[in-house]
Amino acid sequence: MAQVTLLVDTSKCHGCRGCQVACKQWWDLEASKTTQTGSYENPKDLASNTWLRVRFNEYESGGKLQWLYLPFGCLHCTNAPCVDVCPTTALKQNATGFVSFERDLCNGCAYCTQACPFDVPRMEVINQLTGDAKASKCNLCQDRVTQGLAPACVKTCPPGALQFGERTAMLNIAKKRVDALKARGQAQAGIYGETELGGLRRLYVLSAPPQAYGLPGAPEYPAEVNLWQNLVQPFGYVAAGLTAVGLAINMFLTRRDGLNHHEPAGQ
Repeated sequence: MAQVTLLVDTSKCHGCRGCQVACKQWWDLEASKTTQTGSYENPKDLASNTWLRVRFNEYESGGKLQWLYLPFGCLHCTNAPCVDVCPTTALKQNATGFVSFERDLCNGCAYCTQACPFDVPRMEVINQLTGDAKASKCNLCQDRVTQGLAPACVKTCPPGALQFGERTAMLNIAKKRVDALKARGQAQAGIYGETELGGLRRLYVLSAPPQAYGLPGAPEYPAEVNLWQNLVQPFGYVAAGLTAVGLAINMFLTRRDGLNHHEPAGQ
């Protein structure tokens, strides 16, 4: 099956936030209550009702100040820690490469929020009394992509900063764009997501270092996730199995005692 990728060319993004609006419209996500902070960057962060957010970053280089815009949401890692720690398979690796999310399967454990190297999944508390909660994140418009359509954010981008298609084709476009930027004197231009965590399905063309955009320079698969997979989770399965065996033995003994208790005297 063809592998897909969302390409974000930040050198073309002018911070209009059309993609942010399109995401909310397509998924019928409620607006967030915001306040004026002196910046067009709103809301302040990702949330259970904000899956895509355009970051505004001030960057100074060579004595010049510029704005760097970054449409930010789930990066859809190939080696996705969130998928590996999800106990209910609410998070899955789609055959085309992106990380899908099924809200109905989410049990609100919040493991994904702890495992993500990019701090993307957010929790929505549904019931404060019971602690019932659900995770949320960009799912790359899984309803559209699985039908051969582009994500809603791509369809609305005025400057064409967002493109979507087969991964190899998107990588080729990204490499040509980086070469063009460097030829124009932007020596720091580069690709983010080609190899990080096995390859990200939200691929970026950056004109400055990743840190200038608020991205980790070298995102790592969390060591605690390896610990979870190799030690804690298997032990949990064993413990659950032993518990089930113990309950079965207890039921057998209880039933036997009950039957003996009701046997007629003298028999």
